[in-house]
Amino acid sequence: MTDERHDIVPAHLAVLAMRDNGYRNAAYAVAELIDNAIQAGAQTVEVIVSEKEQFLGQRTRRHAEQLAVLDNGCGMDAEVLRMALQFGNGTRLQDRSGIGRFGMGLPSASISQCTRVDVWSWTDGASKALHCYIDVDEIRRGEQVEVPEPTTRPIPERWRSVGSTFGDSGTLVVWSNLDRCVWKTATAIFGNSERIVGRMYRHFLDHGKAQIRFASFLEAAPDAVTEKWAVLNDPSYLLVPSSCPAPYDQEPMFLPYGECPEQTIEIGWNGQVHPVHIRFAYAKKEARAGYNPGAKAYGKHAAKNVGVSVVRAGRELELSQAWVIQYDPTERWWGVEIEFPPALDELFGVSNNKQFARNLSEVAEIDIEQLLAQEGKSIVEFKHDLLEDGDPMAPLLEIAQAVERYLNDIRRLLKAQRVNTGHASSNQPLPDSAEQAATDKTRDRQQNGFFGDSDSGESEPEDERLRDLEEVAEGLGLPSDWAASTLSSGLKFRFAYEGMEGPAFFSVRSTAGVIVVTLNTEHPAYRHLIELMEQAPEDADADELRRRLDNSLLGLKLLLTAWARYEDEQPVGFRKDAAQDARIDWGKLARQFLAQEG
Repeated sequence: MTDERHDIVPAHLAVLAMRDNGYRNAAYAVAELIDNAIQAGAQTVEVIVSEKEQFLGQRTRRHAEQLAVLDNGCGMDAEVLRMALQFGNGTRLQDRSGIGRFGMGLPSASISQCTRVDVWSWTDGASKALHCYIDVDEIRRGEQVEVPEPTTRPIPERWRSVGSTFGDSGTLVVWSNLDRCVWKTATAIFGNSERIVGRMYRHFLDHGKAQIRFASFLEAAPDAVTEKWAVLNDPSYLLVPSSCPAPYDQEPMFLPYGECPEQTIEIGWNGQVHPVHIRFAYAKKEARAGYNPGAKAYGKHAAKNVGVSVVRAGRELELSQAWVIQYDPTERWWGVEIEFPPALDELFGVSNNKQFARNLSEVAEIDIEQLLAQEGKSIVEFKHDLLEDGDPMAPLLEIAQAVERYLNDIRRLLKAQRVNTGHASSNQPLPDSAEQAATDKTRDRQQNGFFGDSDSGESEPEDERLRDLEEVAEGLGLPSDWAASTLSSGLKFRFAYEGMEGPAFFSVRSTAGVIVVTLNTEHPAYRHLIELMEQAPEDADADELRRRLDNSLLGLKLLLTAWARYEDEQPVGFRKDAAQDARIDWGKLARQFLAQEG
């Protein structure tokens, strides 16, 4: 017989395994400690990095030695402090009133980045702080088998001198030996963290419920502190001031979508009804004006915030990619936020590290049409069966479909918005634009005695023409000076873009002597011809441009063959003759419009 223990889960192996606990990076691990601080009533949280200088060859390089999180929350007594360093334990395991609950945050987040975590906490002045720790190396060697009894121990002077929130109560967590932190300097840690932290806690920052300070110092010179306060980062670009570059740091870049931009879905769960709020936003048209707005500083900022923000108790869990069209750069121009209470954690599938809502993302990625075809049911029947079975997919499916429905509407709006404010619809057409060339050809035809119904409108009073064209511009979402620029340039033709119902590729209307050709952005011909050319990325390489040319040529040939088939299907007689005559007459006019002078 031996005295060797046969624990079901050997502690030293379990703790080592827990180091790979799924935290994406140091920012998300630090967020767990910020959660604890906010849950403890802290108004100020500080993330502080202590660095040392290393000499590498001929240069000096800073290296992060320790990372600390300091707060002015309510602090912990000895029993709670000891419990807080136990994995899976805590005082809020069943608390559904705030952002805590899982009992894994402090130790799990800490060892994901370092091998030792020291905690000081006080409820009656920092001079009476209690200290406790866990050390991965000691656990691996079998030297630490339980969380030590907390003892009174002075807070190291370096943290006392750098921290600014040592009040009557609070907590200081210090990570040492940052062996798992991929960011090796304070600059890298803060540079990568502030965007994420600002986004995760934007509602707390916006409402003044918390402020977050980033600070760093050299261990050899603690008096020289570099600091920066977190600025909110709103992926829906409605909250200001924000970290978005000017001019949208002080004014919203997006607008709430629709007459009722917040949708509330009541979810029945565990005998109670809980509200889930879904909010929608889209970019202002002026934010997308000009050539390639995505390349502007604020456009690049938006590119890092693409996704549906899933928010639990005011704190973002994730920026879900489940609804995102990954290849489409215009996805950066919308924002969706889903907010739910902690009482729905099990329904949404919230992970214990509070980084995901797995169930929601899984439902969002289901191909409902394919599933209905397999089941042989209508969507109404399918939802009814889910409710009958008590399947949690039923309420999540309602949420996912609401997001998809509104997103489709927003995408159509954005498509029409972009083409009517971008380069293709410039307020001041270039001399070699199609609009100007067609106007010149029409003037030639007018001089040769050819007149159209729209021509009489050119003799109307200028103020009436301007008013009529402004009404057209407003209806199509065109820039405010579109009407005036049309009249001042003497243009006979203007292009516009709109998502239209019906099969027509384009519509033609004459107003105030101007022929407005509106291309239907929902028609496949638009995607295969116009969009491919007008919306080519500024940095497109030769292969990408070749692909776009080939696809445009294919689209043009398909358009012509569609007309050929239309003629072919007409009955012999008047309708076939009329179609052929129309093609011939249009061809004559096209030949004149396309003819190159000189």
